[in-house]
Amino acid sequence: MKEQILFPQIEAREKGFLKVSAIHSIYWERSGNPEGKKILIVHGGPGGGSQPRYRRYFNPEKFDIIQFDQRGCGLSIPFSELRENTTNHLVEDIERLRIKFKIDNWHLFGGSWGSTLSLIYAIKHPTKVLSLTLRGIFLCRKFELLWFYQYGASEIFPEEFEKYISVIPYDERNDLISSFYKYLTSENIELRSKAAAAWTKWEISTSHLIKKQFELRKGKFEVNSFSDAFARIECHYFINNIFLEDDFILKNIKTIELIPTKIIQGRYDVVCPVRSAWDLNKKLNNSELIIVNDAGHSMSEKGITIELIKAVKEL
Repeated sequence: MKEQILFPQIEAREKGFLKVSAIHSIYWERSGNPEGKKILIVHGGPGGGSQPRYRRYFNPEKFDIIQFDQRGCGLSIPFSELRENTTNHLVEDIERLRIKFKIDNWHLFGGSWGSTLSLIYAIKHPTKVLSLTLRGIFLCRKFELLWFYQYGASEIFPEEFEKYISVIPYDERNDLISSFYKYLTSENIELRSKAAAAWTKWEISTSHLIKKQFELRKGKFEVNSFSDAFARIECHYFINNIFLEDDFILKNIKTIELIPTKIIQGRYDVVCPVRSAWDLNKKLNNSELIIVNDAGHSMSEKGITIELIKAVKEL
């Protein structure tokens, strides 16, 4: 992707931590114009953490860009912590940030799990959301989880799926999310690290239309690594059906039908197939679906990037 598509790199103008429970403190930062339109970036995972590169999707003269790391990941502390870490906790944290910054209402920008959490926050606090810009829609329905983690995506990336399941004993593969959870919460650091690496590599290796080469950091087994938080927190949420009733978003979609919503979706998204974006668009009256025909799941793919920036410019 040509870098000139994105806005120039900028630094955060302020940053800090917000204590949200007896256990957790979440990291936040703000960049761009303090008088600009308020937009919150909701990162994926859960457990993915926010990145400096995300700021470059917004005109820094027009937007007050707000980022945060959800509980247990990124720079938030404690790292990879599963206790007091549920969807409702994250929704409450977003609302605490809004109140802390004395913002009446704001725009939300989120992809993958970030789209899930953005939609749930909007459902619970509809008067606080001015617009939704969403990418790679994930509604966290049971069949979506089975598609990616059990059977479906496996038929498109069989070589990567074989690596993914290789850390799970053959007789424990009938329910891979449950089996991974067992090892990701193990006190055996070696087993935990291997499971975390396999889970994370599976997702990263399937996220682009054109497969990219990558390597996780090599070295001794570590629990303080990106893959540990990413895999553990994702699996923690998914084994618990994100701590909400199945199909919660579509069942409550009328709550947000007045919120302008742009949905940007890669046609060949294997992680979060286009079906979910299609279903959301059909149910959500005030939404527009843009399908990018030469893209997969990643927001860094050129077609996705162009459409995201275009959508944000219209706010």
